Amino acid sequence: MSRDLSRLLRPRTIAVMGSVWAGNVIEQCRKMGFDGPVWPVHPSKSEIGGLKAYPSLSALPEAPDATFIGVNRHATVEVVRELAGMGAGGAICFASGWTEAGEAGLQADLVRAAGNMPILGPNCYGVINYLDGALLWPDQHGGRRVEKGVALLSQSSNIVINLTMQARGLPVAYVACLGNAAQIGLAELAGALLADDRVTAIGMYVEGIDDAPAFAALAERARAAGKGVVCVKSGKTEASQTAAASHTASLAGGGAASSAFLRQAGVAEVNTLPELIETLKIFHVCGPQIGTRLCSLSCSGGEAGLVSDLAAPLAIDFPPPTETQRKALGEILGPIVTIANPLDYHTFIWGDGPRTEAVFTQMLKGYDAGIFIIDPPRPDRCDPSSFQPALDAIVAAGRETGKPAFPVASLPENFDEHRANCLIGQRVAPLMGLETALGALKAAQTGPGRPGWRPMPALTSRDTRMLDEAEGKAVLDAASVPIPKGVIGATLAEAHRKSEGLTPPLVLKGLGFAHKTEAGAVRLGVTSLDGQAEMPGATGYLVEEMVAAPVAEILLGLRRDPVYGVTLTLGLGGVTAELLEDTVTLVLPVGEDEVLAAMRRLRLWPLLDGYRGRPKADMSAVASIAVRLGNLMRDRLELEEIEINPILVREVGAVAVDALIREAV
Repeated sequence: MSRDLSRLLRPRTIAVMGSVWAGNVIEQCRKMGFDGPVWPVHPSKSEIGGLKAYPSLSALPEAPDATFIGVNRHATVEVVRELAGMGAGGAICFASGWTEAGEAGLQADLVRAAGNMPILGPNCYGVINYLDGALLWPDQHGGRRVEKGVALLSQSSNIVINLTMQARGLPVAYVACLGNAAQIGLAELAGALLADDRVTAIGMYVEGIDDAPAFAALAERARAAGKGVVCVKSGKTEASQTAAASHTASLAGGGAASSAFLRQAGVAEVNTLPELIETLKIFHVCGPQIGTRLCSLSCSGGEAGLVSDLAAPLAIDFPPPTETQRKALGEILGPIVTIANPLDYHTFIWGDGPRTEAVFTQMLKGYDAGIFIIDPPRPDRCDPSSFQPALDAIVAAGRETGKPAFPVASLPENFDEHRANCLIGQRVAPLMGLETALGALKAAQTGPGRPGWRPMPALTSRDTRMLDEAEGKAVLDAASVPIPKGVIGATLAEAHRKSEGLTPPLVLKGLGFAHKTEAGAVRLGVTSLDGQAEMPGATGYLVEEMVAAPVAEILLGLRRDPVYGVTLTLGLGGVTAELLEDTVTLVLPVGEDEVLAAMRRLRLWPLLDGYRGRPKADMSAVASIAVRLGNLMRDRLELEEIEINPILVREVGAVAVDALIREAV
């Protein structure tokens, strides 16, 4: 359900309830210059915060656009019911003690009382609108009035309070908290903030995504509007659900699924709050995505080397200059300077504004964007005026080429807030701290996602049973996934009789084990079943022809995720994926091209792609199997998990030689 949050977020009139908290909200509105009426409501006080107090909501001049409810939780329910009945625009429910305290019934009562009137919370700190000076906020904050800027949305009040204290020049238009999100969820509130034309981008601190398809739709709308979305996703060290018997459960748990979802939805993900701020500055100035071909310029070889070292783990690309660029730059800089990328342009042009601008422009025009390492001296002890020509040249180079030009301070404190504000006012995003800046630039390169992509619906938790391998192979065979030729026997003797038509060497497997190798239930290279011993604990036997001439072993796992629908995880087979932590995860649905692109991110991909003369594995066949099984998970909702470990990949074709499948009971 989509609600109109415009009155709540951009109110003309504000009501406040609760003595101390109401006074705090009044003070914050006054400090920020809110020009509409603020109406305290209190049954016994005649004045709060220097304003006339009304004895009841019914005594107000009109239904308020927004109300901050700072009373206890039980009274909050009745206040919300009365506000909804009088046609109010929405409310912040500040009190705690709801679902988070085991009072789910009381929270449900609150939602019913609100009806169609939007409420944020409960257990919610509130909303700050720096554009209009409207604050439903009971505490200090570090922001100021702006004409346009980014929105900050958080599932943690303390985190977003800390973000308002930043001194990095990021213009903040809104601050909003979700609290328990009993009625208004993450995507709905984010969409309402982005609907304001004065909002340029949105940054989120996310603990949990409540509606993944709605969030993906939000991200697509934001991109279409030219507005970037960036997230810090917390809780990535905890698995999203208890690991099952498979490798896939542990490999796809924690942050793998959430990171895959955000990337496929076109949302930039960062790991730290400084990266969040710097990425938002990029989006505020440049829009939701920058190109991947970067140049770096500095007047020091040490800085150029540091850029290269810090960029390498992020796979940031610094392509070499073209021959035309080399010639033009060489003519300006002289024979001593080596023309490269990153470029150390030395100090021969230092202080010469026109020549510096010529170098910066000539370099930048051959790339998607450029970073310019520059650390002005601290103004309280030094004279930074000699750095101004270089800063002016960065601004001019960006303006002349139409490419993003980022002044980057090696240390964040080397750009003060005043200088940062001035640069942003010139449509240049200064980035503070070299390592943080590179992380933000990498995040800002995140692609837009596939148009119309939405994750599969998530299912509620249910009891499952594990199919034995013979049952699992039958499922794969029905889905046209290649499997070895084999026979099944309830006893070893029956399997022996049936296997006479198979061509050795053979594999003998005992059924009924989650991990057959650890149980000693796999025998390879069997030439005959004569004399083979029983396998204690086996519920049956599977005999198969061994797959000849495999080039590689691949683990492929699909599992239902309680948030993101169905995940697909791929890595090298056996225990290699877990041991080296070298896997990739995708959220379904995906196409074969997306599967192949993801596998190319594996560190060991060269081993699959002909490294040093090795034969190439037919990874297109693996991608085809992955998509086929994804469709199977989509069509057969009873399937909970499919893991093939390994798929044996040949130079042409691939065969699933082991299968672990769980289904709902």
